[in-house]
Amino acid sequence: MPTAPKDVSDSERVQQPGQFNSFCPALLKPGSKMQRPEYLLCSVNFTAESKKRDASHLGGESDDSDSMAGVHKVAKMHPFFTKPGASSSAASSFQWLKPSLGPKRTCLHGINLMPQSTPKVAAFDLDGTVIKSNHKSRSNETALHWEWWRATVPAKLQELHQEGYSIVLISNQALKQRQLEDWKKKIPLISAALPSVPFRIFAASAKDGFRKPMPGMWDELERIFAVDKIRIDKDASFFVGDAAGRTGDFASTDRKWAVNIGIPFYTPEEYFLRLPSAPFSFPGFHVSSLPKLPLLDPLTATIIPNVTGTELVIFTGFPCLGKSSFFRRHFAPVGYAHINQDTLGSRPKCIKATEAALKAGNSCVVDNTNRDGATRKHYLDLAKKLGIPVRCLVFTGSIDLAWHNNLYRAYVHPSTESRRDILPYLAFIGFRDNYEEPQLTEGFSEIIKVNWVFEGSEEERKRWGMWLQIDGK
Repeated sequence: MPTAPKDVSDSERVQQPGQFNSFCPALLKPGSKMQRPEYLLCSVNFTAESKKRDASHLGGESDDSDSMAGVHKVAKMHPFFTKPGASSSAASSFQWLKPSLGPKRTCLHGINLMPQSTPKVAAFDLDGTVIKSNHKSRSNETALHWEWWRATVPAKLQELHQEGYSIVLISNQALKQRQLEDWKKKIPLISAALPSVPFRIFAASAKDGFRKPMPGMWDELERIFAVDKIRIDKDASFFVGDAAGRTGDFASTDRKWAVNIGIPFYTPEEYFLRLPSAPFSFPGFHVSSLPKLPLLDPLTATIIPNVTGTELVIFTGFPCLGKSSFFRRHFAPVGYAHINQDTLGSRPKCIKATEAALKAGNSCVVDNTNRDGATRKHYLDLAKKLGIPVRCLVFTGSIDLAWHNNLYRAYVHPSTESRRDILPYLAFIGFRDNYEEPQLTEGFSEIIKVNWVFEGSEEERKRWGMWLQIDGK
């Protein structure tokens, strides 16, 4: 079996126009190495022929095993992936591209042959869909072993390619580094069994915005296709995966991913075997479960009081419930000072800044989580000393909603410039476990509840409304 290729950069590849390079196993003598003369490359010129299907893309079993022995003409690599002076790797038709994608390079990206960008995308999960799952492997030898999920899978992929689909593999692989390196070596072995099927693979190696059902891998696919001026036809595309929320499934993340993207979804049994669909459910939090509530409770409450004079307003609530946005929308335009520990760095600095603002006659808002009475008391005592009234705005919302918003603003917000660093889940647990609901007896003149009401553009609402999770089912 040929050795898996090393990772190569964009500048290390070249393709002769009108030729396809692939290794010929028949010419590889037992025990030979890739650098020896016995390991040859076949350089083939040919004309591709299209093959129409007699039914829809939902495929039954096929006896066309000969189709996997052919070769297919590959177009010249798009300039997006090439650089002057590139050279070719002789080890395999598959290449892991460098650098990996994303701000932290956590999305692996590889190509087999020279996949073309087309409006129709046939996307597949890998383990449990294209090949049999092998998650419990520990040894390197076992990790490299693989089998097709069913014998008809390669012929079906060949058929899709001939019908003009871009074939894309979408996989979650949040593994330890050594396991990940072993897994990466498996993909060239799979590609060797698909010598005439160009495909692209994305693999999320961390629990971040690339991990299904988060849309990051699809976003990258659209970005790459846009370089070729190709807009994906979602109605004509589809995704096949085994994490479908059925009884016995380990998760529902594949089906959720398809829902997030807005493309049709099939299980491997439905797609490859033409079996009927099975009942399924989606566990976890979704924003559709939120009740429709008015912004303020009580309804008679006002955000900005009609009376003049200096006041102190204390916000409290989970992180990521819109406190800072609420300040910018309502308090900043009328001149309230903004006191925020993320900006100032410590509670003593916040208290000092609050005192300075109030003594200068400026109303101010303490925009922190202020989770318990002891924390709020620092500001209440200061206001009492200065004879200034204090109101409390309680931002309601569950830990599930707060975490959802955290994922949205860190990974999914349409504008990458508006994205923020992800907050650890421990911060949300800490607030939940130590929260003390504000009481008038603490010294507040008024307590107002601010319910979560999403505000944003249509595109922002669409992405906020996705299934967002980086762990769980």
